[in-house]
Amino acid sequence: MSESALSKHPCYNEEAHHHFARMHVAVAPKCNIRCNYCNPKFDCVNESRPGVVSEVLSPEEAGERVAQTMAQLPNLSVVGIAGPGDPLANAEETFRAFRIIASLDPDIHLCLSTNGLMLPDHVEQIKELGIRHVTVTMNAIDPDIGALIYEKVAYNGQLFRSREAAALLIERQLRGIGMLAKAGVLCKVNSVHIPEVNGEHLREVTLKVKELGAFSHNIMPLILSPGSFYEKMGFRAPTNEESIEVQQASAQIMKVMRHCRQCRADAVGMLGGDMSQTPELLPDALYFDKAARDAHQERILSKMKGLDAEPQGDWSQSVRVAVATRGSGEVNQHFGHAKEFLVYEVNSSGESRLIGVRKVQAYCNGMAECGDDGSGAARIFSETVQMLKDCTLLLCSGIGKAPSNKLRYVGIMPIVCKGDIDKQLEQNVRYMSYFASSCN
Repeated sequence: MSESALSKHPCYNEEAHHHFARMHVAVAPKCNIRCNYCNPKFDCVNESRPGVVSEVLSPEEAGERVAQTMAQLPNLSVVGIAGPGDPLANAEETFRAFRIIASLDPDIHLCLSTNGLMLPDHVEQIKELGIRHVTVTMNAIDPDIGALIYEKVAYNGQLFRSREAAALLIERQLRGIGMLAKAGVLCKVNSVHIPEVNGEHLREVTLKVKELGAFSHNIMPLILSPGSFYEKMGFRAPTNEESIEVQQASAQIMKVMRHCRQCRADAVGMLGGDMSQTPELLPDALYFDKAARDAHQERILSKMKGLDAEPQGDWSQSVRVAVATRGSGEVNQHFGHAKEFLVYEVNSSGESRLIGVRKVQAYCNGMAECGDDGSGAARIFSETVQMLKDCTLLLCSGIGKAPSNKLRYVGIMPIVCKGDIDKQLEQNVRYMSYFASSCN
């Protein structure tokens, strides 16, 4: 595996997500499977979840958008196609878009996300076009479990349902993942964690995809699409602890991604800083300067620590810490301005590992359209405290006196600091440990 294929990809390299931006272009509206957690007829621009877009673009329009964004964001390193349907169910548009994008800058990393049904038919074309990264969403390897997740699959002019649909899809996914590995294309597997359906089964998925040569496993909490079968039947998203438990079990087998934001299919910018709905905030730029962009990215790489690895220390007495950050690998966000928190564990040796991302606001913040209850800041603060209740410390660049006192009251110690996240985690956890031992 080439380090250059990983160093700039914010989804494949945890450290890169602090520094590099990505862009999804929505050129693939058709989908060939129906998942029970999805409702393709529902679309709210205020939502942030896979499959949501503001508009579908032609490949030529996508090329124009990418050229403009390359000029505006010199840290843009990856352009991907992830929907809003399945890219390989729209193969002609998808591959035409990739050719146009590659012609703008042959060094841009091309990325494809697919459900895997048509993957075996296109691996050679993927390799030929220089697509370095492919993500396959795979929720089960057991057709009986898959039958609880997939309503139907359309393949070669036929419609398959229930267990037959799941068996077909799983066979095609597994074959495609193995073919990608043999072709030298990095493959990440995404799985949706559905507590009552596949929670305990996901470890088996990890074992299988690692055997086939996948690079990492991203286990994402279920997001219920309004109007979906799961939403109507009262299914629920996993708790933070359930998500951590499932991820930790798979992390003993292979690399697990924990910094996923479950991005929109038209996301632009840094992970955790999607600008697709606020294009006015993108900087003005008249033209794309490749030399300046390459130099900017080289400066970023020179400051990075290299590829991240799963720490192997003892975590039995670890401390959980929430971090408010705007990126760049630093504590640099005011508590009151944070829309999400990175949650780390720090052990007695000072090692730290990211265990998840906690979003402060609900996925839909449309206020009147989505039924805001009118309690405003008090409600949001209460939700934030509930999400962070398992944390001992909170690191942020600033916090008001009232919220600081309230956090202390529930057992979360806010610490105002700035700088490198890893250093601040180690220093503040060691300080708190020393302070606690001195008081005893």
